[in-house]
Amino acid sequence: MGTAEGVDLRVEIAGIPLKNPFLACSGTFGNGREMSELVDLEALGGLMTKAVTLEPCAGNPPPRLWETRWGMLNSIGLENKGLERFLSEDLPWLSGFDLPVWVNVAGFSVREYVEVASAVSRSGLAAAVELNISCPNVERGGAHFSRHPGETAGLVARVREVVDIPLFVKLPPLTVGMGEMARAVAEAGADGLSLVNTIPAMAVDVERACPRLGNVTGGLSGPALHPVAVHAVWEASGSVDLPVIGMGGVWSCSDAVELFMAGAGAVAVGTLNLVEPRAVPRLVEELRGFMSANGYLTVTEMVGLLRRKGWR
Repeated sequence: MGTAEGVDLRVEIAGIPLKNPFLACSGTFGNGREMSELVDLEALGGLMTKAVTLEPCAGNPPPRLWETRWGMLNSIGLENKGLERFLSEDLPWLSGFDLPVWVNVAGFSVREYVEVASAVSRSGLAAAVELNISCPNVERGGAHFSRHPGETAGLVARVREVVDIPLFVKLPPLTVGMGEMARAVAEAGADGLSLVNTIPAMAVDVERACPRLGNVTGGLSGPALHPVAVHAVWEASGSVDLPVIGMGGVWSCSDAVELFMAGAGAVAVGTLNLVEPRAVPRLVEELRGFMSANGYLTVTEMVGLLRRKGWR
């Protein structure tokens, strides 16, 4: 997967070497155990775990998924076994693979984020922390951290104090302005950005006159999200000098290349994993073919290419 056929797929993100630029996105690959029965985990460039919270979380009431014509609505609700079991069961198991692991950290207060992120960093088994800031902040009556750049920066700064590994912040697309938010988290000490999380969305069963999801609303992912993700990567990469992992509706090699050219240094595959568990190995080979056919020897030649060609 390295330099065969004259094409080098290796990249480095915030000092973390990846054998190829494709990661499995948080929430769509579990923590790898079930998927390992279907796909070679070491074929991935990296893996972003399912969100981890301080205490076990039961998640939202079913139904939790609904397929639309343009993608998928999900309302899982951060279901997970909690920090203690994650550190004793899943992270040690993942560390047995040649696979950089981003641990997605969630919480309902600053204290919870800090406690979980600190424990993950101290474990010595994670390559990076990915802060999921689209969670309700109970200290502000349930408002999302991502709605307030100052509050987001404060959270990042607090987590930065206790984390000794690269710190990525996962941002939703509908913020006060992607450039402003990116600058806020960069100044607070973030090492990278994950762009983007899902878009708030809803579907209605018109025959039964009720929402399709048990929690009424959820997040839209899949192909409909892709152009939004490309725009977010473009805005953020033009505002800050931080590595960006692009995600959102990556369904093909061309989708990945769009994100590279807009400014992403790597990409994460999400909803597609639910449709095609072996998608990443396929995309790796498709990217190798695209690069060979178009004269690219390294992935970094494509990263930010639009701006280098004068587009602003």
